[in-house]
Amino acid sequence: MKKRMYIMQWKKTAVTAAALGAAFSLTLVGCSSGGDSGSGGDGDSGGDKGYKIAFVPGVAGDEFYVTMGCGIQEAAKAAGATVEEQGPQKFDPSLQKPIVDSVVASKPDALLVAPTDVKAMQAPIKAAADAGIKVVLVDTTLDDPSAAVSQISSDNKGGGAAAFEAIQEAHPEGGKVLVVSVDPGISTTDARAEGFQEAAEADSKFEFLGVQYSHNQPATAAQIVTAALQKDPDIVGIFAANLFAAEGTATGVKQAGKEGITIVGFDAGPDQVKQLEDGVVQALVAQQPGTIGKDGVEQAIAALEGEKTEEKIQTGFTILTQDNIDTDEGKAAAYQSSCG
Repeated sequence: MKKRMYIMQWKKTAVTAAALGAAFSLTLVGCSSGGDSGSGGDGDSGGDKGYKIAFVPGVAGDEFYVTMGCGIQEAAKAAGATVEEQGPQKFDPSLQKPIVDSVVASKPDALLVAPTDVKAMQAPIKAAADAGIKVVLVDTTLDDPSAAVSQISSDNKGGGAAAFEAIQEAHPEGGKVLVVSVDPGISTTDARAEGFQEAAEADSKFEFLGVQYSHNQPATAAQIVTAALQKDPDIVGIFAANLFAAEGTATGVKQAGKEGITIVGFDAGPDQVKQLEDGVVQALVAQQPGTIGKDGVEQAIAALEGEKTEEKIQTGFTILTQDNIDTDEGKAAAYQSSCG
């Protein structure tokens, strides 16, 4: 793959469409971000109210959601609000629903949630809104997002198209390409796969082999890739639609003993950055989870203050390669393992 400085930043915009999806951990993480709930702040919007904000990520321990949580904590602290975070150990609506139900029972002022399924999480999130809780959908969405005051996510379809462009640049002669995703019904990864597929099918030199699902398990992704390479040993590029799919895809290519395959991952956790630095993965599509978190808090507090909110906000992404990963901008795009 040609090396070049390849950073693509898309500014956030308010639009009127809907699209998103995610999962969760059974561990409770208390993230107090500004004293106790009655302490208030220093006069910012929400500062005198001491709002209670609940954050339910897609899955606990994922650096994407860790980074989002850091953004949420920072914005909440500035507003004099407090944050409590609970997330499931797997990206699974059957694990996320009881967490959301418990959060609703605790009656926070606002709920920032990344739904793990566009259908299964519809009712529990609507129940939160019906209880008077201001709901903001972060990262993923629902089939009907009308219960939320705002939806905030990356331009996932654009990110998928950019992933294909990285493979296209490395293999201008064309060839077979594959997508390894998570599960169908997750708005974010579905949009990434769609963006990739549309871009691939627009170039007649490439053959799109479809989407296979790893169920958020790196070992399953590795099995998918080794089997695909046995069937189609002339695959030239693989797009891994999330962090765990990228990890498993790189392992599968290595186990198959293949060289010259361009792997493009989505997300930029520490493991993925190391894979990029080591040349195992050739490009990463890094989202802006910290910005999503900060925007989520801002929209929640605006709703609580009776101010106008933005129906949908899209944040940008950065394409990371070996050429830019060590730049200030590249380092800023990498995800955090902890807040600090």
